[in-house]
Order: sequence, then structure tokens, then C-alpha cells
Amino acid sequence: MWMSTPRGRMRARLWAASVLLLSLSVASPAAVDNPQDYTADEAERTAVDNIIFDDYRGKGCVDDSGFVYKLGERFYPGHSNCPCECTEDGPVCDQPECPKLHPKCTKVEHNGCCPECKEVRNFCEYRGKTYKILEEFKPSPCEWCRCEPNNEVHCVVSDCAVPECVNPVYEPEQCCPICKNGPNCFAGTTIIPAGIEVKVDDCTICRCHNGDWWKPAQCLRRECLNSQSLS
Repeated sequence: MWMSTPRGRMRARLWAASVLLLSLSVASPAAVDNPQDYTADEAERTAVDNIIFDDYRGKGCVDDSGFVYKLGERFYPGHSNCPCECTEDGPVCDQPECPKLHPKCTKVEHNGCCPECKEVRNFCEYRGKTYKILEEFKPSPCEWCRCEPNNEVHCVVSDCAVPECVNPVYEPEQCCPICKNGPNCFAGTTIIPAGIEVKVDDCTICRCHNGDWWKPAQCLRRECLNSQSLS
């Protein structure tokens, strides 16, 4: 009944407005999940998709750093590349026949179209030691070696002759054994010098073979002297 009066109608309008505000506040969380409410973000995505990048095809060429070159202009696309010419079909680069690098090159630089050898090994390595080119050395008493120009070591091993004695000895810094007491041979268990007859006992005279020092001595038994046998 209060709606028929002016004051009552005012109260009704205020009550309807409060109900409307309450319904909007309740419905607002659902609107968060509606992608249509993000019109600004959608517009940004559309703008990014519509970005037009510069297309230099048929107009110029671009190097690794982003510099643009005109048609017909020569340039280096990278630090260690060969020079190129910018054409309508893209860069056309030189492809020269680069010289072969030295097999013993130890330092190579790639600052140009072709790699360059800046340092060649001028020594040899052998058993953990280094030697100059053409240097001769003896790593052991029986080896003679030389550092060749190709950085390889060539060695010759001594071939020792058969010693002319039965008791050879090895001296320091010498490859082959030597006969300190000269040629000799065995006469039984006794060592006798070569080249002479040796009386090994009262009844036996022995002599070494000529040249065949490893063979036992030739011995000749003789009759013992009666005076020696009677004494």
C-alpha cells in the first residue's frame, strides 16, 4: 500500500536498484572466465599476428649481423666466409679451391675465405723427447736415429757380430759386447787364448779353431814323460 504514495514509490525504486546491483555482483565471477571480456588482449594478439616483416627478396641481401646490401654489392656474410655478391636470387658466394694445409700444421686460422696455416711443427717427438729437423741422436747404445724433414723419426738398429770369445762383456754406452781379453775358446772347462797351442795338463795340448771361437778347442793327447811319471 506504501507504493501509492510518493514516498512509497521512492522506496520501491531504491529497493529495485539494490536488487539490480546485487545481481550484477553475483554474476561478475562468471564473467572472469569468459574470454570475450578480454577484448584488449585479443586485439593485441591480432596486432602481433598482423606484423609485416621487411622482405628483401629481389631487393637486397642481409648478412649475419643484419646489415642490408644492395643488388650487385659485394659483401662478407660472416667472419670466416668467402665474399658474396648480392643478386635477386640471394647471395652468390665465391667458392675458390683453397690450398691444402700442411699435414703437420699445428695452428690454423679461419679469418678469410680459405683457412691458413700459421704454424708448422718443425721438430720430431720420440719417446717423450723432442729433436730438431735433421738432428741425429742415439736413444740407446744400439740405435741411431734422425729427425726427418717430414717430422718423422727414422732409426737404424745396430747388428752386432758374433763375438770372438766365450766370455764377452758389455761396457756402458756400447751396443755390442766386446772381448776384453781377446779371442779365446773352451778347452774342457778351461778358457784358453786363440792362436797358440796351450798345454792344459802334462799330457794334453789344445788349440782354438780359427774363426770358430764358439767351438771347443782341438786337443791332442801325448805320452806323458817318463821322468815326470817316475817323479
